[in-house]
Amino acid sequence: MIRIVASLSIMAFILTGCKNEKEANSTIADVQKTYEYFGDSIVMADVLSKEAMLKKYQELKEGDTIKVQFETTINDVCQKKGCWMNVELPGEKKGFVRFTDYGFFAPMNAAGHEVVVDGRAFISVVSVDELKHYAKDAGKSEEEIAAITEPKVTYAFTADGIAINKNK
Repeated sequence: MIRIVASLSIMAFILTGCKNEKEANSTIADVQKTYEYFGDSIVMADVLSKEAMLKKYQELKEGDTIKVQFETTINDVCQKKGCWMNVELPGEKKGFVRFTDYGFFAPMNAAGHEVVVDGRAFISVVSVDELKHYAKDAGKSEEEIAAITEPKVTYAFTADGIAINKNK
């Protein structure tokens, strides 16, 4: 009798385990992403998260460029042609993406979609003196100009290709 109960318990465990594995596999299939590609074709390999990309940006010095892919969310797209995008980085920071030689454009309705960008990341730094000069040219007050005390770092990216997740 004990052998029969033990055998039935083992069989129930095996069957339950198989059912759970099947459910887990169907869940994975349900969340597959469908991409629409623009620019050069992308072979997605070693795609960084936006958190990992911000760390890479913070390690760069002006003049450095790295070839990289990362996934993020599109915040804004140029509404004239789709010739640039602002993308999300952690801590309310943004990345500014342009496209190689204006060879392709992003759909103007792509804001809010996930995107994988493939290309070259770099930073540009606008000095305090240059920022003050721009502020003066823009007619800012002396107080506003005096408040400029730190250079502005722009997280820039030139994309050879992008893949936009069509499932929002």
